[in-house]
Amino acid sequence: MKLHVNIPGASYPITIERGCLNHLATSIPYEKSTILVHDSGIPLQWVNMACDQLHPKAVFCFEQGEGSKNLHTLEQLLSAMFEAGLNRKSQVVALGGGVTGDMAGFAAACYMRGIDFYNIPTTVLSQVDSSVGGKTAVDLGCAKNIIGAFWQPKAVIIDPDVLSTLDDRQVSAGLAEALKMGLLFDESLVEAFEQDSPDLVSIIARSIDLKRGVVEQDEKEAGLRKALNFGHTIGHAIEGSFEDYEYLHGECVAAGMLYFITDPTLKKRVRRIYDTLHLPEIRDFDKAKVCRLLRGDKKGNENGISCVFVDKPGSFVFKTMAAEELDAMVERDPYEEYNR
Repeated sequence: MKLHVNIPGASYPITIERGCLNHLATSIPYEKSTILVHDSGIPLQWVNMACDQLHPKAVFCFEQGEGSKNLHTLEQLLSAMFEAGLNRKSQVVALGGGVTGDMAGFAAACYMRGIDFYNIPTTVLSQVDSSVGGKTAVDLGCAKNIIGAFWQPKAVIIDPDVLSTLDDRQVSAGLAEALKMGLLFDESLVEAFEQDSPDLVSIIARSIDLKRGVVEQDEKEAGLRKALNFGHTIGHAIEGSFEDYEYLHGECVAAGMLYFITDPTLKKRVRRIYDTLHLPEIRDFDKAKVCRLLRGDKKGNENGISCVFVDKPGSFVFKTMAAEELDAMVERDPYEEYNR
């Protein structure tokens, strides 16, 4: 499948195809000076496959995990780009999950005021969501994605075959973001999770197509795109409250969505899907720390924090919440608010 993100001055193709990692030269200009960015968790078979085709001038590998998405690692990456002699005609290629894409994209946005960036997502989470849309960032301490820029990729290459090396936990955590897209925009995508054998490739394609449509309408998050923060307001704070990031991003977003589903019947339905995906119930977080982190949420202003509530699949509303109202929500246990 080929999709296209139509943004004035920054349009780009999305390729979704099994085995397309074998044909990167059809999507990425291999003759340009390139730095390939990946983390220590990417299997060498994918790294070698990319290197054999792109012949990068430099390869930058950083320690796997959210804890590396910071200014220190960003500085190391930028230094590696400079030492490799990259110039304004060079390019950055990200091979990895959301952390890799976010940081490599931000480095591309910063270096010499912006150079080309290509994204090859290798996790479910990045294939269903973060690889498309141009949001790039690093964390500042516990504050998620607080330093960043909008910088659209030149192309996104999605090969579902690379997911074969992921463990089940990573797959389930990534699927939580796809479920988010269904709850916001498309009940048929929610229903796909309720099948006996969900079609992973179809879920990826539908999720990213929905994301593409949102980005085309609202590239810089002035309106509709704010809906994609559903589950992230409290979810990001929960994620950041653990110093060693014990829980994955998608697991925290799944927990965060439960606070903002207003219909009890829908909440029961979503919880059944969570059970099928074996997503953890996250109760062991520091509530006081979560409340402190909420006050630094980048969607906040002097009036409060903009939040997204869902009452039925395909329907959502925005509501500005005072910090004290969110504090009260954090005190509740959303897992206890339904009968299985």
